[in-house]
Amino acid sequence: MTYVIFVWHGIFLAITLAMIDFNTVFPALIADLGGSKVMFGTLYAIMLGAPHLLSFLFGHYLSTQRYRRKFLILGIYLRAISFLGMAGFTYFLGERYPGVVLACFFFWILLFSLSGGLAGISYNDIIGKLVRKGRRGALFAAKQFGAGLAGMGGGLIVSRIITVQREASPTSYAAILLIGFVGLLIASIPFWLIREPASPIPEKHGRSLGPAIRRVPAIMRQNPEFLRFIVVENLSSFGLMAMPFYLVFAREKLSVGDAYIGHYLLFQMAGMILSNFAWGWAATRFGSKCVVRACLIVGATIPIVALALSRASANLFSVVFLLVGFVMSGRRVGFEPYLLDLVPSADRTVYLGIRGTMNILVVVLPILGGALIQSIGYLPVFIVVSAALAAGSFVLGREGGVAGMRGTSSP
Repeated sequence: MTYVIFVWHGIFLAITLAMIDFNTVFPALIADLGGSKVMFGTLYAIMLGAPHLLSFLFGHYLSTQRYRRKFLILGIYLRAISFLGMAGFTYFLGERYPGVVLACFFFWILLFSLSGGLAGISYNDIIGKLVRKGRRGALFAAKQFGAGLAGMGGGLIVSRIITVQREASPTSYAAILLIGFVGLLIASIPFWLIREPASPIPEKHGRSLGPAIRRVPAIMRQNPEFLRFIVVENLSSFGLMAMPFYLVFAREKLSVGDAYIGHYLLFQMAGMILSNFAWGWAATRFGSKCVVRACLIVGATIPIVALALSRASANLFSVVFLLVGFVMSGRRVGFEPYLLDLVPSADRTVYLGIRGTMNILVVVLPILGGALIQSIGYLPVFIVVSAALAAGSFVLGREGGVAGMRGTSSP
């Protein structure tokens, strides 16, 4: 039953996220509304980075709550409202006042992002409670396989809507976002069925924020593998300097039209599905750390492939999005299970909060990427991205398994 609940959520969440895919639909929407690369990079940074700024506060607050399911459901519903808001503003104002829509998007994306941060910590904590160590990789692989198929369906929906409209328009984008709103509501249904075990809560002196903040340096010293994970995740974030701009790159270098939004999204989803079998096998056979390392290596090749294909055909450039799908799937199968294996169950939400807040480059790099691409071009940015991801693989190390974590206990 537990697997069914999380796979159900993964399927409908994938359909929803396909409606605002960060690498195809979302950059096309911002560009069609007249947004610059810097504006897009800023919105992208808010979308992915805002929850990291408050992750520690979210994690600390949740550590004082015995049950976290209600916060997961609240976060999902707030995200659904953000989809509805974006759909409404795009439909009613997108044609005549695109600048107003772009300005309002800062609020809706911030709501989308912060509610996702609250839901994400609650979600991972509940998985940690209900799924024992050693089986999490298999769950994430099964969930990702279902999500990949659903995402492919979402890509077909996006492609069909744009095809019917002949080109992307405020009406078509509004319809796509409205489907995302409905998808989130459906995705939340099975969480009402969860029987969540109570979590231990800290003693009275551990509930205040000051002592919690003072614990952070000690946590990092006592858990070197956790610190290494945070360093590696920050290096992996360099991929965000390039990943959201591949569609813009294709538009500028290969003159691709709106019809390719759905086309590239389908290749991205195909990459997620095809690679899922390999990631699931690798996670089971070699552990989640192996998947993380492979993700970094594949990610390092993508900017090089994009540059190599910049003089090829628009159809051949689909390979870039196929590889992006490989990396996206691998991150979901590798990073989260690896982290859950690292952290002690009694302090899981605290560790998840520390992880989020210390992954600060997620906030900075998309904005920096947009500014650098606009000022110095794609080539130097893509080279830096490739080098940083390769360095992350080196920092992660070659040894298998999880280094001994003092005080770690598995649920």
